[in-house]
Amino acid sequence: KVTMRADPMARCADMTLTHLSVVPDEAAYPWGDASWMQRRGGVRRGELPLRIYEVHPGSWRSGVSTWAALAEQLIPHVVELGFTHVELMGVAEHPFAGSWGYQVTGYFAPTARLGTPDDLRRFIDAMHTAGIGVLIDWVPAHFAADEWALGRFDGTALYEYRDDRLGLHPQWGTYVFDFGCPRVRNFLISNALYWLGEFHFDGLRVDAVASMLDLGFGRDDGEWVSNEYGGRDNLDAIDFLTELTTTLDERHHDVLIIAEDSSARPGLTHRVDHGGLGFSHMWNLGWTHDVLEYLALDTAQRPAHHHRFTSVVTALSSERVVVPLSHDEVVTAGLLNQMTGEPPQRFAMLRALLAWQWLTPGAPLVFMGTELAPTSAWDHDTGLDWDLLDEPEHRRVYDLVVALNRLADRIRWWTGDDDPNGFSWLDADDAEHSTQSFIRWGEDDLAALVVIANFSEHSRMAQRVGVPGYGRWRVLLDTATPRSAPHWGETSAGRVVDVDAEAVPWQQQPASLVVEVPAFSVVVLGRPGS
Repeated sequence: KVTMRADPMARCADMTLTHLSVVPDEAAYPWGDASWMQRRGGVRRGELPLRIYEVHPGSWRSGVSTWAALAEQLIPHVVELGFTHVELMGVAEHPFAGSWGYQVTGYFAPTARLGTPDDLRRFIDAMHTAGIGVLIDWVPAHFAADEWALGRFDGTALYEYRDDRLGLHPQWGTYVFDFGCPRVRNFLISNALYWLGEFHFDGLRVDAVASMLDLGFGRDDGEWVSNEYGGRDNLDAIDFLTELTTTLDERHHDVLIIAEDSSARPGLTHRVDHGGLGFSHMWNLGWTHDVLEYLALDTAQRPAHHHRFTSVVTALSSERVVVPLSHDEVVTAGLLNQMTGEPPQRFAMLRALLAWQWLTPGAPLVFMGTELAPTSAWDHDTGLDWDLLDEPEHRRVYDLVVALNRLADRIRWWTGDDDPNGFSWLDADDAEHSTQSFIRWGEDDLAALVVIANFSEHSRMAQRVGVPGYGRWRVLLDTATPRSAPHWGETSAGRVVDVDAEAVPWQQQPASLVVEVPAFSVVVLGRPGS
């Protein structure tokens, strides 16, 4: 049988004939982002913040179908919201839109759906000029099984494992790269370097790392092969990932290398010479799953699951994490519809969830449209429902995201994300009332924030909380604040805005104060002038 094959190194593809490779103009692109490139390493060093807005370019807004049009409309939106980076899905060429770019056929070809390779470069250049970093969803775990692509490329398993128990992924219907093969490792590492060097991407979000490391991932007993020691670890994949992160550190020491991992495997973000895998960050998917499952419970059931909710905050304290509410969380229902209760309760819980996400340790990531609080699932074939911003409750969620990002820029609590001393529980054990409280320590004691979360249906009219200093404290943010209030730092009529701490030791702190914490809300206290 003779089949037509796409060039594995093609820099562009023809979307009308999916196997047809295109040779683009190779003239050097005149980059204008030197200033950005010089300072972007501050994110990895912890000197600059990381707040990520995940984008599926083809469905962000109906009618926006080119990189140029996306830049024109996305940049002011991201700047207004206050995110520092966008993460792009579906950049590498893929024939099936419903795979969202996770079944790749052209590893070196930016998708032709949105324009030419230089159009993508112009998009990234414009983002950098606006002060926004750009991350790429990179898919080294598996590849599409289309017969004109990489699979059985010369009639044999050239890129994938020969043994189907290793080389075929039953869960996704894809081929698995042979990570022990030098030509495959060279292909993938050169591809990572290509995106970073040729397109100035500021980092990789490495997809499905758990599936790479676990030989039995998505397979039943008898469908997988153990390693030479009888275990589940894919030793080839471990060696590949350490070679990848080491090479990227040598060539592009200032980029982010983020592992999307569901296993909570220890050491993902530890240095390779200290026995780790060398990623700069990892997704804390344990946080995502446990928190959403907790908020789906009836409020009467939450006390029994309280520890599960709070433990995920500190479970990965030795790793550098991203805290995600990604596309995976909205493909079956909007976040609102995953929570219990009537609509007003669900809106309140969504606002509280977002504040909790921002204020717990780790870099927040939300999928596009989270700021709109959609009630339906994300559909990759249609744009987001931007008319929702005309509805007051939806607009309140948008305004809260803006307020959280502005507060983060002002107080800079994220500088303590990688420091075990940057976060202290005040009370993680109040299961009866479904409340939690903690301190985020800023760059000095005066910048400390006290955070109280109430995920019950009952307001806490006189909640005593410990604070690390005497004197006046102020409500800097209250997710129950009505939108009609002048700003998020003011509460409704009759509510306390400023409160004096008393010389009453509480929760291992030298002073304490009493504050109202409404049902389904997060209240943030700081020093006046913070």
